[in-house]
Amino acid sequence: MPAPRSPKVKHARGPLTASVASSDQRPVDETTDKRLLRGLRSRKLVLARAVDIASLESLEGLSFGRLATETGMSKAGIQALFETKQTLQKDTFAYALEMFRDFVVRPAEAKPQGVHRFRELIDRWLQYAERPLFAGGCFFAANLTQLDSHPGPLRDLVAGAQRAWVARLSAELKHAVKQKDIVNPDPELSAFQIEAVLRSANTAFRLGEPIVTRKVWRVVDSFLTAADK
Repeated sequence: MPAPRSPKVKHARGPLTASVASSDQRPVDETTDKRLLRGLRSRKLVLARAVDIASLESLEGLSFGRLATETGMSKAGIQALFETKQTLQKDTFAYALEMFRDFVVRPAEAKPQGVHRFRELIDRWLQYAERPLFAGGCFFAANLTQLDSHPGPLRDLVAGAQRAWVARLSAELKHAVKQKDIVNPDPELSAFQIEAVLRSANTAFRLGEPIVTRKVWRVVDSFLTAADK
């Protein structure tokens, strides 16, 4: 008669076992998190300097070596963050666009659509250019000047942002006309003209000319003739 088999004993994973596994995993997770945070901080440091350089010398003026000198980081470290110059340029553009939206567009969106929002967009833009938010003044005006005769992905990015800005101004003017707040037979043309005035104002700010803001508002107000109600 064969001897009876001993029953298999299942070893439950107790609290002690779980805590050991968790403690083994935690240093790895914390190390990874710290590495990611350092990478994010480094990217932000590089991009904050890159947008200023690009506002002065255009996106084509960016290089890993220049940014290493400007930030005190190693050239290899910056290259590890962005891999290629094209990625650096695109990420710099995206960072500048987000800064512009935070400073100009999003505060204006808190205003009612139409004349109020339009005027807030212009007011915020004038502060953005006069302050200036970027070392070279308006980031997009500076880059359009350098890139308008150089077809390619960089020009497409900047031109797209430019068209979106003009379309935003036009949309607010159209809404104001629809609400019968102003009389304007051609909001799209007016937005085009006003944007040209803003670019001229950006140059005037850089040259230190007086009463630039007042002159801009005189032009802008001429497009906002109140409708008779």
